[in-house]
Parts: sequence; structure tokens; C-alpha cells
Amino acid sequence: MTLKGKRIVITGAAGALGRGVSECARALGADTVLLDLAFPADAPADGSLRLCVDLGDAGATAACFGQIGPVDGLFNLAGGFAMGPRTWEVTDGEWAQMYQINVATMQNAVRAAVPGMAARGRGAIVNVGALGALKGQGHMSAYCAAKSVVMRLTESLSAELKHHGVNVNAVLPSMIDTPRNRADMPDADPSLWVSPQDLGNVICFLGSDAARAIHGALVPVAGLS
Repeated sequence: MTLKGKRIVITGAAGALGRGVSECARALGADTVLLDLAFPADAPADGSLRLCVDLGDAGATAACFGQIGPVDGLFNLAGGFAMGPRTWEVTDGEWAQMYQINVATMQNAVRAAVPGMAARGRGAIVNVGALGALKGQGHMSAYCAAKSVVMRLTESLSAELKHHGVNVNAVLPSMIDTPRNRADMPDADPSLWVSPQDLGNVICFLGSDAARAIHGALVPVAGLS
């Protein structure tokens, strides 16, 4: 498996998952372009191009991709999670927030990247769904609904693009081993969770030519949980 010679755009790249995925992609030879709202001042000088952009803003996202130029892969990691009240108590703002950070960011990046991929007849898109959103969960209705949209859009995009040389798939992680999750669940056993590096290996595989026969897959990545 290699990503040598491929320019890969990674959204949500400043987070723990983004760092793990970008490290994996660079190790496999990719030219990585990292997108997020902001990056820490001590971000490593690893040769990546880092661009600050609000992916929830369609115009700003289009302008950013215009600056980047042709890309071979798009890894849509931008997203977020929040527990919520009971379904009938979720506010319009809470619904909108979960949709904006999980769905709109992906849609805007796809709108910006897909025309060029389809015109060149090659490319790969990997989205991030959620294993827990395969069915509804209590106090997680807005999150489950948003991630369900991501999964259905992945399947629709695949059906539309697979005959244009573009692979579209998604990973469905369970709990990811991040500093925030460890802080939020101090009594849990993180050795059972999925590391960002292991999830990165799956994402990079789906973005490589080795996965060119895989279209519209929703790949569970559950670790030992």
C-alpha cells in the first residue's frame, strides 16, 4: 500500500485523529494538505501545507480548494460529538450544530473537490461515519442523525462517482483513543478503543489504489470494543 505521488487533503487535521491520519499518509508517501479552523503554534514542520478555513462556509471552502489545486484524495475527518437531551427536547440550535460540523463540512469539501476528480477520472474520498450511529442511541439523537446522513451520502456519492474513476467509502469507528475521550471517561479502558494511528491505516488504505475495487463501503473499525 502506498500513497506516493498523491496529494491528499485532510479536513479536521488539527485534532488527534487528524494528526494520526496525516502522519500515516505522509509515511506512505503522500503530499498532505491539512485543513482546519486553526493549528497550534507548535505544529511540526513536516512538509505539510496547512490552511485555516471554516469548512462550514461553502464559499470559503471553494476558495481554499481553488488555492490548493488538483487533489487525488479527500479524507473528511472534520466533525464532532455531543451528548444531548432526550429527542423531543433537542433544540433547533443543537440539531443545527451537529449537522453543521458533521454534514455541512463534508458536503462543502465534496462540492469543492469532486468536479476536478471526476474531470481527471481518478480520486478517492473517505468519510467518517460512526459505528454507534448504525442505530439510534438515547441522548444522542442529533449526533446519530447527522452521522446517518454522512453514511447515506457516502453511498450516494459512490453510486454517482464509481464510473468516473473516483472511489467513495467511509469508516465507522467506535470509541477513538483521544485525550478528550480519556478525560471525559476516566474509568474506561482505552486499550479497548481504536487508536488514531490504526484508524489512519484503514483510511489510508481506502484512499490508496489498493482499494480501487471498493465502492460505497461502510467499514467498521471497532478495535477491541
